Amino acid sequence: MYEEAPSADVPGAVLWRARGRGRMVLPDGCMDLLWADGRLLVAGPDTGPHPAAEVPGDAVAGIRLAPGTAPALLGVPAQALRDRRVELAELWPAREVRRLAGRVAAYGDPRAGLEALAARRAAGAGPPDPLAAEVAARLRAGQAVAGIAEAVGLGERQLRRRSLDAFGYGPRTLGRILRLQRALALAGAGMPYAEVAQAAGYADQAHLAREVRALAGTTLTAYAAGSAGANRDTPQPSGSSTTA
Repeated sequence: MYEEAPSADVPGAVLWRARGRGRMVLPDGCMDLLWADGRLLVAGPDTGPHPAAEVPGDAVAGIRLAPGTAPALLGVPAQALRDRRVELAELWPAREVRRLAGRVAAYGDPRAGLEALAARRAAGAGPPDPLAAEVAARLRAGQAVAGIAEAVGLGERQLRRRSLDAFGYGPRTLGRILRLQRALALAGAGMPYAEVAQAAGYADQAHLAREVRALAGTTLTAYAAGSAGANRDTPQPSGSSTTA
């Protein structure tokens, strides 16, 4: 079981909860603050699929922070958490984390507690780097990295360094991940694969198939068979099909 809803208090964030350990978490460019078994954890930006069972507990709640927004809130560059799940106490003082865990536990729905925690932290930390939002928007629009660097007034190496801190990986990798998410959403909605490839900006259906396999560890056929759409904790269906 998985369900989500947009946050009313943290711009661009999504509140979610999941039950069961058979899911695979697919890369989406985001970072999450998690509540599991009475503990606060952080899920860093992913470069490939991760089993949900990496986080202990049959029921997990989270707030998924929009790409580029988590480093200001957490006080840690995104690349330091790439492909990792860590206790929040590894990043913040343990005494403070225990106090915050008590606050979250006091809420009937831990998602509300996580939302309040993130909102308070964001208010004190100040706004995230505005460059991150612009870069992510331009990548979603399919713009080339060289053109983005020119548009934001940076060299490509500078853009990569800023992107590593903001997103956990360079702009080319982030672009691939955002394109994958769009493709999975279209496939989950029932669009034919050839049309998915064209709409999401792939060279052809074979290119789409390679990217789904590389980033999601599955096939588009298997994904579409077991999902109604893409999200942070979408189930990754098992399957042996080698088609897109």
